[in-house]
Amino acid sequence: MSIENPNPNLRVDGRSHDQLRPVEFQLGFVETPAGSVLAKFGKTHLLCTVSIEPGVPRFLTDSGQGWLTAEYRLMPGSTSPRHGRELMKLSGRTQEIQRLIGRSLRAAMDLTKIPDYTITVDVDVLQADAGTRTGGITAGYVALKAAIDKLIQQGTIANSPIKQAIAAVSVGIVAGQPYLDLNYPEDSTAEVDLNVVMSGGMQIIELQGTAEAGDFSRTQLNQMLDLAEKGIGQLLPAQVNAFV
Repeated sequence: MSIENPNPNLRVDGRSHDQLRPVEFQLGFVETPAGSVLAKFGKTHLLCTVSIEPGVPRFLTDSGQGWLTAEYRLMPGSTSPRHGRELMKLSGRTQEIQRLIGRSLRAAMDLTKIPDYTITVDVDVLQADAGTRTGGITAGYVALKAAIDKLIQQGTIANSPIKQAIAAVSVGIVAGQPYLDLNYPEDSTAEVDLNVVMSGGMQIIELQGTAEAGDFSRTQLNQMLDLAEKGIGQLLPAQVNAFV
């Protein structure tokens, strides 16, 4: 499924300030995991896979619920110059992003409906042009739903533990203008960078934002949140259409 942006405007890639980049989901890109999707958000390309295995972390033993966790990595060729592999120790950025993805996707789930199983969502960035964490959440949900659908079809579980959809998008202030879905040239020069995670009911799950230089007003915050709502309002049906 793709979202096209036909209206040229002032941004370098031809979008208006309130347009998403083209979005594409390709389900079943990898056959071995329970669920997988190759996702493209403009020039940001992600591979999301979901594995489901018996057992839970020790702190959940005998709790009657399952667990969901996420792992995130930038592949070496995803950036120029090459991004070195994180082997023995993860960077603070990587840890922070994968925790965000895990928290966000747990908000989609009723984990009591999948007791004694651990779901691992792997987000591997194949090509990075900003928005990798928000793309990981949005595409991670698609891969998660595909995995849960497979479990139901196999008879492993009777009912879906998914209680709501989750999607995310970046917004920011660039040269004094609020922008939706920043690419790298915009993200690297933004005065304000804000990541917004919302539910299918358009309720806020998490906000991550900062002024990179100076500060920003409540009016600008409201403008960015309005743009985020508009973008997520398009991403949510795109997630649904990935299964059509």
